[in-house]
Amino acid sequence: MVTKQTADQLNAEFNEKEIVEALKHIASQFPGKVVFTTSFGIEDQVITDYVFKNGIDIKVVTLDTGRLFEETYKVYNRTLEKYQKPIQPYYPKNDELESFVGEKGPNSFYLSVENRKQCCFIRKVEPLGRALDGMECWITGIRASQSNNREDMLLFEWDGGHEIVKYNPLRDWSLEDCKAYVKENQVPYNVLHDRGFVSIGCSPCTRAIQPGEDFRAGRWWWESNSKKECGLHTHQ
Repeated sequence: MVTKQTADQLNAEFNEKEIVEALKHIASQFPGKVVFTTSFGIEDQVITDYVFKNGIDIKVVTLDTGRLFEETYKVYNRTLEKYQKPIQPYYPKNDELESFVGEKGPNSFYLSVENRKQCCFIRKVEPLGRALDGMECWITGIRASQSNNREDMLLFEWDGGHEIVKYNPLRDWSLEDCKAYVKENQVPYNVLHDRGFVSIGCSPCTRAIQPGEDFRAGRWWWESNSKKECGLHTHQ
């Protein structure tokens, strides 16, 4: 059984070690219970390459919200072709999504923060819960510099909401580090990154950012007073 102490122990042991070594260790320590969630952004593609290229026994999954960019699906398919490894999709529950859209319409998330968060919950948070069910270690592509509320994040964290150890191998990487890695290793990446998109989520909720804008400015840009998170990484 994993606990917060498990995360503390892993931080003490692996803070200065290479990513591949850490990935192999946690795959061995939690056999069959390590999952990596990818959205096919540039950070996630770096981790996918580490996992697949080194044949590490880690389950790779993705949350298909049904509102993703066409470019994202192209990266998904190119990744399958390159590595010949499975990526398990998780979809929203039909009855919940049909009820939500039937009651409020397909674009109700523009009308209120409450609607947007409900949409995120149905399309992302609930499927994530199923993806993490029974798992003991969750690998993410989060970087500390992506937003102010992530500056103090640890390499290994305890997610109390899901009762799971969360590993953030790219915590100290910059966006430029990720770009250099995918170029050097010929990793498929989303061409939207070349068009000013730094954080790529659902198509209606993501735009390119302008020079000097905050990293998260491209997500839910019509909201001015809400915390710009979808709920996937808020349980500590």
